[in-house]
Amino acid sequence: MTGLGARSIASLPDTAATPSYDRAACGVGIVHLGLGAFHKAHQAFYTDAAMAAQGGDWKIIGVSMRNAQIATDFNAQDGLFTLLEKGVGGTSAQIIGSIDHALCARSQPEAVLDVLSDETIRVVTTTVTEKGYGIDRATGGVDLSNPVIAQDLARAHAPVGVLGLIVTALERRRAAGIAPFTVLCCDNLPDNGAFLRAGIIDFANRLSTDLGQWIADSLPCPSSMVDRITPAQTDDTRALAQELTGTDDALAIETERFHQWVIEDNFPTGRPAWDAAGAIFTDDVAAFEKMKLRLLNGSHSLIAYMGQLLGKTYVRDVMADPCLEAIVRHHLDQAAVTLPPLAAIDVPEYCNALIERFRNPNIAHETLQIAADGSEKMPQRIFAPALDAIAMDGPIDGFAFATALWMWFCKGDVTSPTPLNDPRADLLRKAAMADTPEDMLAGFETLQSVFPNDLISSSRWRKALLEVLKDLADNPMDRVIETTCRRING
Repeated sequence: MTGLGARSIASLPDTAATPSYDRAACGVGIVHLGLGAFHKAHQAFYTDAAMAAQGGDWKIIGVSMRNAQIATDFNAQDGLFTLLEKGVGGTSAQIIGSIDHALCARSQPEAVLDVLSDETIRVVTTTVTEKGYGIDRATGGVDLSNPVIAQDLARAHAPVGVLGLIVTALERRRAAGIAPFTVLCCDNLPDNGAFLRAGIIDFANRLSTDLGQWIADSLPCPSSMVDRITPAQTDDTRALAQELTGTDDALAIETERFHQWVIEDNFPTGRPAWDAAGAIFTDDVAAFEKMKLRLLNGSHSLIAYMGQLLGKTYVRDVMADPCLEAIVRHHLDQAAVTLPPLAAIDVPEYCNALIERFRNPNIAHETLQIAADGSEKMPQRIFAPALDAIAMDGPIDGFAFATALWMWFCKGDVTSPTPLNDPRADLLRKAAMADTPEDMLAGFETLQSVFPNDLISSSRWRKALLEVLKDLADNPMDRVIETTCRRING
């Protein structure tokens, strides 16, 4: 069995679509930081389609922030990988050709700086998760306790973090008289462009106020909203890719057929024809972003914690239970009330589509994967709509239920501990192991930058949350679900 690469493309079976453009004729124009599964299923997919539609020098240099093996695998396959789109009716395979080659920031920081400093690079995209930036959301500036931030600010070695790499490259471009690239954050974060821009400027100001001012005056950081469910690769992923392509692909990834990308159109040095691939360019990303965070991501977190506490591995397993699906629909109904009108979206239709996507039997999206980094995700997914619902005097039991399940999940299994994947793991677990629900809530409320102060001060919120925590303390999880479902259904 041959491996996937440029020389194997011509011999691939008809079951795999291949790039319809001349890869060799397209130059590089993008550097992507965070070469993971989502980038392959989303930005790389859109850029591949954009070049198929209109060509252009928009190939991507992918940068793995820590894992050198990923870069090695990409280079061994000439930047090619298999994207498996899995729907209810079956699976299709497509070879994505938009990635030119790959680097690793940890082991090749100077090489990454060289490409970021090159004038051919006009766009830098990122998917490193919120904790990967080293930005303190509470202050908007850098997190000085982050070891990568501290190392990169010391400048004893070439930078290896996102902010250090971007600022150092911009410094070099400024010295060479080269315009800044556009930085496009593609992580699921509210107002992600402003979030990343603030971190970049603060980092730069700590090195040089002149540099910080130049960046503040000239760096475009549009916001974007991304949506495509992308599970982690499994052995089954690689086996199916091999079946459909006839080649061994170490980088094969599976995803759903649905995809969405809403982008603020602010690219002074140009951009690919992502709109030809279905992206929506708008002046108001925030409304789309809020819809997605509160409906898709919020219900995803609820599904993840229900699944973990009930021993259900995949999202589809949770949605196969009518009672659990009813709880998810109840949550969606309450979250939808907190949204402003959005002319381009029929919200009830969008919610129904979400239910169908979550049910997809061919997508193996692990609840444990979604449950990670809860302290980073809950504020925008659950707490923000809860605050809006309180201000509107609307129902909040769905938000309290999801929050209580997250808190209970942080306990872990005392007989077989599962490492809690969260930047505040030790603090969360300590708070969760309190003797009483009241003490547990008090412990979580003392954690900095987790619960908003306005939520802590709401007696209505605390009462609703304690009711669920007491139910969890007194009853097994399946009994809690049963009574919750009965209450929802009247």
